[in-house]
Amino acid sequence: MSRVSTLWSPLPLARPEAGGRGALWSAFVAAALFAVARAAGAGVVAVAAWRHGKDPAALLGRSWDSLWYLRIAAHGYGAVELPHPGVVHNDLAFFPLYPALIRAVRTVVPLGGGAAGLVVSWLTASAAAWGIYAIGDRLHGRAVGTVLTVLWGLLPHSVVLSMGYSEPVLTAFAAWSLYAALTGRWVWAGALAALAGLSRPNGFAVALGVLAAAAPAVWRARGRVSHRLWTGVALAPLGWSGYVLWAGRRTGDTLGGYFRLQRLWGSRFDFGIGALRFVKQLLLHRDAFLFFAALVLVAAGVLLYALLVLDRAPLPLVVYSGALLVVACGGSGFFQCKPRFLLPAFPLLLPLARALVRTARARPWHAAAVACALAGLSFAYGAYLVVITHTPL
Repeated sequence: MSRVSTLWSPLPLARPEAGGRGALWSAFVAAALFAVARAAGAGVVAVAAWRHGKDPAALLGRSWDSLWYLRIAAHGYGAVELPHPGVVHNDLAFFPLYPALIRAVRTVVPLGGGAAGLVVSWLTASAAAWGIYAIGDRLHGRAVGTVLTVLWGLLPHSVVLSMGYSEPVLTAFAAWSLYAALTGRWVWAGALAALAGLSRPNGFAVALGVLAAAAPAVWRARGRVSHRLWTGVALAPLGWSGYVLWAGRRTGDTLGGYFRLQRLWGSRFDFGIGALRFVKQLLLHRDAFLFFAALVLVAAGVLLYALLVLDRAPLPLVVYSGALLVVACGGSGFFQCKPRFLLPAFPLLLPLARALVRTARARPWHAAAVACALAGLSFAYGAYLVVITHTPL
């Protein structure tokens, strides 16, 4: 049986999973290469910070959204800021899983909030890298799994994976939930999707991916499926919907309160109208390089999604990535953050990983040059984002 699962074919349940020491060693190598890439990126940030008289630990662990998460971890919800007339920043906009994990780490280990946040981010980024490798290996073999993992660690915005942000948490639960769905472990898929939904506002994309995996199985079996599948489907949306309803109730509007909070932050879904207006402003007024780079990266995400669909990737990965892309492109406000919102969309890198593996087999030096160029771009751009720019990531 082919290792490649097509978009409309049954989920690849019949192929035996590779096991043994060789498979475990390959997964370890992939995770180690990811860790080396991120450690090198953090090292470049540290050098740049010292050269500019800044503290790298503070930049990585206590910047922008990190401060909100740390405050929630220390004191719970309830903080509100009024930075500008008509703008209300309420900490209920931030989902609870990442601060809860920070609090758990501080309970076990005597660390400060920023250090505990970095521990959570680094550990969950490593777990995400392992899950990403597992998906790439299952679909296309160990080489693609390894390259997919390294590419994710070398994205231009991958510096966020070394910071006190919640993207690593979401990606870790998303990767393993989707892997569980691809392998028919429905209860695990649903439970992990529920946890992913507690991590970020776009975490509902994982539940959609699980539902996209379950629907064809139900259709082909004419509804005669295991109760474990129905349990997984029921669990998948509980995390995201539960928090949205709870936060809404805290505001006095159970159904619409959370979305009103987001609008008061200046973030709303308007089908891309606000984003198009911002692009027009960029083109007419020559705004900062950071925003042009964000525009290019989002456009690259759209192109990669088209390639993913043409590559007939498994439906759960297509639906999951598509949902993340729709949220990133269709939301208004914080335009420079859109590439960060796409960090969890690792399946977009599958076509690139397959192409790079083919290149490496035919022309190893060409593939090495591409990898070095990506690393240089990632490290330099990451240092620019963290040390030089003064806008939220």
